[in-house]
Amino acid sequence: MGHGSRAVEDVALNPAFWRGKRVLLTGHTGFKGGWLALWLDSLGAKVAGYSLDPPTRPSIFEAASVGAAVDHRIGDVRDLPALLNAMKEIRPDIVFHLAAQSLVRQSYAEPIETYATNTLGTAHVLEAVRQAPSARVIVVVTSDKCYENRERREGYRETDPMGGRDPYSSSKGCAELVTAAYRASFFDPSRYAEHGVSLASARAGNVIGGGDWSKDRLIPDVYRAAAARKPVRIRSPKAVRPWQHVLEPSSGYLLLAEHLWETGPRFAEGWNFGPPEADVTAVGDVMDRVVALWGGGLHWEVDGGTHPHEALLLALDCSKARRELGWRPRMVLQQALEWTVEWYKAFAGGEDMRKLTLEQIARYGQAGAK
Repeated sequence: MGHGSRAVEDVALNPAFWRGKRVLLTGHTGFKGGWLALWLDSLGAKVAGYSLDPPTRPSIFEAASVGAAVDHRIGDVRDLPALLNAMKEIRPDIVFHLAAQSLVRQSYAEPIETYATNTLGTAHVLEAVRQAPSARVIVVVTSDKCYENRERREGYRETDPMGGRDPYSSSKGCAELVTAAYRASFFDPSRYAEHGVSLASARAGNVIGGGDWSKDRLIPDVYRAAAARKPVRIRSPKAVRPWQHVLEPSSGYLLLAEHLWETGPRFAEGWNFGPPEADVTAVGDVMDRVVALWGGGLHWEVDGGTHPHEALLLALDCSKARRELGWRPRMVLQQALEWTVEWYKAFAGGEDMRKLTLEQIARYGQAGAK
């Protein structure tokens, strides 16, 4: 759908919009879900979470007391009857679907679980909304890896084909196809007056920030190596990724939901939320910066072992979100790394992580309000 070419000025979130909104957030026990849950709560939304237990220990869910900010429900998106019951009880106005198996390397070890969670789980969320109608807005969060990767330097645009040669990337491409099919079949924008649902998908870059302890992720690997006083072992220092702080795409998801609510189906399609082009950077460069920020003798070395395939080049073109939503990244990579290191060092020092997480959210919001 074309929206015209008129540029939109940079837009900040509208806190008044969120006050009292009933929001269902799947995956609230995960890294990105934990940040989004706390942000929504701070905006005054009534947040219900539906997710498996936290995927790691430690976790941001426990460290920042996310459970105290939400109607916390343990559930599996692969279980449609349980999900449908939760949808009927919560009666959300807005749904953010983040529950996922989010690791490329784990998808090689557990491909069926990855497809069941990421692809069928997405279909279950959309089916639950269809069978228990209350939500007017659904934002399905997938990944920058949903695109067919051609190892090109140019950023992928929302109109590029879906793909993925590893099970994780493929499952995210499939989730996008499921979302598009449900939109065309049941939530057709041209028939919005009949169903009243706006369904969009969001694709983010390589997200960093405090509170991620996932296996085989760069910053969590740094934390573990620093705690063990060992070097950080890096698989692919030349791999190029679109690095961004977790608050950047989260602001995009929130802004997109506001637009979907206010204007109906006009924005019901796929959206990229990635960093500035200058922050599409090699892993080795990011590690050099992290080591300098961390101090304490931390250093990194190349892990010369045999590893499953991961894309070498990956970038997103986010000009559409800038042009049509008024969204833009507000942090450069160096600042994102500084905030991330600040978070982990505070955690290691036994500080109040709920307080620091909310402080970082507030700082980010103030930057966006200028």
